[in-house]
Amino acid sequence: MVLSRLCIRLSLVCALPLAAVGPETPPRKPVAKSAAKPEPSAVVEVTAPLPTEPLVTVLDPKAPRQPLPAQDGAEYLKGIPGFSVIRKGGTDGDPVLRGMAGSRVNMLLDGEQLLGGCGMRMDPPTAYVFPESYDRITVVKGPETVLYGPGNSAGLVRFERSNDRFQQAGVEGTASLMGGSFGRNDQVLDARGGTPSYYVRGIGTRSHSGDYEDGNGTTIHSRYTRWSANAAFGWTPSDDARMEVSGTRSDGRAAYADRTMDGAQFMRENLGFKAELSRLTDRIEKLEFQAYHNYVDHVMDNYTLRTFTPTAMVPEPMVNNPDRLTRGGRFALGLRVAEATRLTVGLDAQANEHTVRLSARQWTAPVENKVRMDDGRFRNTGIFGEVDHPLTEKDRLVAGLRADRWHAEDPRATVAITMMATAPNPTLNHTRDETLTSGFFRYERQVLEGSTLYAGVGHAERFPDYWEAISKESLTTVSAFDTRPERTTQLDLGWMKQTGTIQTSVSLFYGKVKDFILIQSNVVKPIMTGTRLATVSRNVDATTWGGEVAVGTKVAGFLKLDGSLAYTRGENDTDRRPLAQIPPLEARLGLGYERETWSSGLLVRGVTRQDRYAVNQGNIVGQDLGATPGFAILSLNAGWKIAKGWLVTGGVDNLLNRAYAEHISRNTSAIPGYVVQSIRVNEPGRTLWMKASLRF
Repeated sequence: MVLSRLCIRLSLVCALPLAAVGPETPPRKPVAKSAAKPEPSAVVEVTAPLPTEPLVTVLDPKAPRQPLPAQDGAEYLKGIPGFSVIRKGGTDGDPVLRGMAGSRVNMLLDGEQLLGGCGMRMDPPTAYVFPESYDRITVVKGPETVLYGPGNSAGLVRFERSNDRFQQAGVEGTASLMGGSFGRNDQVLDARGGTPSYYVRGIGTRSHSGDYEDGNGTTIHSRYTRWSANAAFGWTPSDDARMEVSGTRSDGRAAYADRTMDGAQFMRENLGFKAELSRLTDRIEKLEFQAYHNYVDHVMDNYTLRTFTPTAMVPEPMVNNPDRLTRGGRFALGLRVAEATRLTVGLDAQANEHTVRLSARQWTAPVENKVRMDDGRFRNTGIFGEVDHPLTEKDRLVAGLRADRWHAEDPRATVAITMMATAPNPTLNHTRDETLTSGFFRYERQVLEGSTLYAGVGHAERFPDYWEAISKESLTTVSAFDTRPERTTQLDLGWMKQTGTIQTSVSLFYGKVKDFILIQSNVVKPIMTGTRLATVSRNVDATTWGGEVAVGTKVAGFLKLDGSLAYTRGENDTDRRPLAQIPPLEARLGLGYERETWSSGLLVRGVTRQDRYAVNQGNIVGQDLGATPGFAILSLNAGWKIAKGWLVTGGVDNLLNRAYAEHISRNTSAIPGYVVQSIRVNEPGRTLWMKASLRF
């Protein structure tokens, strides 16, 4: 029944204008079965690999890493210079790139757009990502590509899977088991089998943890259990053709330390289709088509994962059940317009519908009997083109331009203004239609062998998302539906060196944001009985600047030294105060000892004090709470290749059991049975872990 419903919805997807899957990566080459899965390295990564090209970093999520192997996308991205995470509990943190959060960082799951359902960001897109189930993670910093959807003002992250053609019949895959402190245990199986004509792939993941303790020994309300299952069937009639149908189902539950409710359900249903054709003619190098359907059904309540105690104000459990249906597609042509000039053109489309139903009296009026109410509809269609043109043997020009047509509808009759009160919606049945443009221009020059200088200017226009336009108020009314689009113009400069004994990357940026969408909490508004506190969206002008430096080198062939430095500074030009939710200066230093079959190493992470803040201002995830002290964390790791394909890794995170919290993390909430001893949600204390993985 579920599958038939998904097929019907997918047929509706195909009626939309479909968009581009740009052939940024080289055409897929045949991969022999024996070479498809290389032997795993015993080296545990403690800093992200250096960029492979200007502003682009490609990572292997199956490679061993420290800190504790990530169970969601945000935790994985935290290890990349420039990224931070807003912690809420043990899982489902929100990633922040260069101080920018939410839809300013576009997330694509195997080329698909997935938007969460929770109006309070319990389920950002990365909450539905188990990193090890993907083959590659590609990060683009800044508005420096137009191929993968609109509004990438801070950057873009693509979680990708590769399903190359088998050269002979066979089976390959990976499997892993991990155990750690606080009851943490993960299981992953990723297996693929096939012939030169067909393949089938199945992926299963499960991750569980109990409540963790911080460095003071305080138990944090943070337990979770998540699982996912993915299946794909592909047809590969030749080395230059592939068609694939895939489906995913996942669910879980998660406790949160920052709010009065927990996530009791994170159900996702997905169905997707891909087609790729390469080397069609001398001019048409690649054609890609993709269509997808994503449905998220989320439940939050105050009794499944915590003790409910009736009060006069809340006599029965409360349940909130939002959902979101997202349908979309992409189409692109990769063209060779000259001997060495590549042009990618295409179009993409996405439509999403959000509904919600809730019950303040779950025992006597269960939410299952309630009717869902539409509270937001968004559509976008975009066209784009991106060119890669070598000017000389040492000079390269990359540029792109896209236009997006947005349509939004506000069907809400009322807006909730307190837990028990609503007000008429002044923008009931209002619609918005906007055409937004984005583009970039980057010049690259090879100054020495393996050494490149680059300079780029990018502009991105971003339409307000659901959390900014629907789930918040404005300063003057109870609806923020008319919030203006955000316009970012950014200069990116950098230098990277990829040869010799020392590898280096320096990336600097300076950005001006017109109509930055600022979220401000605790705004006093009138009500019939007095006043109330509201959270509003408002437009301001802002400036951001900063950058990242990363260095890697080997000494005597067996000692490896890695280091990185990341800094972002933001100014709220309208209010003449610091821009909120900006993480402080962060440094990482890794030292490793490597041999053919084993390795050991340490990681030191240091973060400075942050005394630039704006209390009650921030983004759709959280607002500033005040200053934070600096801290330093020491962690140890080791890896051992015990046999062909087998690898065992382990480590101790936060060895000295330091009690600390990230500056941008959420504030704590009073939860029955738990002691609140800090303002922000503290990070885990000393954590031991061990992981065994097999590549076959």
